[in-house]
Amino acid sequence: MLPLRDDIPSRKRPVVTYILVAINVIVFLYEMSLGKGLQSFVILYGVTPEHIVSGNSLYTLITSMFIHGDFWHILGNMLFLWIFGDNVEDALGKFWFVVMYFLAGIGGSVAHILVSQNSVVPTIGASGAISGVLGAYLILYPRTRVLAVVPIIFFIRFIMLPVYAFLGIWIFLQFILGVGSTAGGAGVAYFAHIGGFIIGIIFGLLFKRKQQGFSYKVY
Repeated sequence: MLPLRDDIPSRKRPVVTYILVAINVIVFLYEMSLGKGLQSFVILYGVTPEHIVSGNSLYTLITSMFIHGDFWHILGNMLFLWIFGDNVEDALGKFWFVVMYFLAGIGGSVAHILVSQNSVVPTIGASGAISGVLGAYLILYPRTRVLAVVPIIFFIRFIMLPVYAFLGIWIFLQFILGVGSTAGGAGVAYFAHIGGFIIGIIFGLLFKRKQQGFSYKVY
């Protein structure tokens, strides 16, 4: 499933969300200019569990969040950030949104490292941080709906789903795929998604009271 939009507007211009999207896109364009040097770039700035466990390359817990493997990787991540980030930024405020984003990204990497401690495969992507955005959104805006592209057998459907159904299915799939994946091999770091999502839920619960006094209609 892919989200296309939610049904509540942001109250303020989501400057931080725009900046995060811009940084990710700029870094990706730089990656594309590296040619054969891309592999060295990923090894240098991606999170390698074995290195972190040994206390090395700790800076990659941050740098890895801005590196993506291909066009579809960054497109999917930025689409989720664009749709859900503005409202979470509204609720948390710009400062705490940044704090939550980076803590979720780091928390996602730590969750992946815990199940892949001996892996020498670099992990890249903003998925842990963006999963944090999704977790916070679920707590802060549980009554909203999301227009999603849903594949049904051989057909594609556009369906308005309650956000708890959309994100509930999403996180359930992360658990199922994470348990069924090989921790040390290449592929998707599903436990990074789970770790980031949990951090986002914690922030959402802490900041839920800030929404008191703000009402909106769901249509």
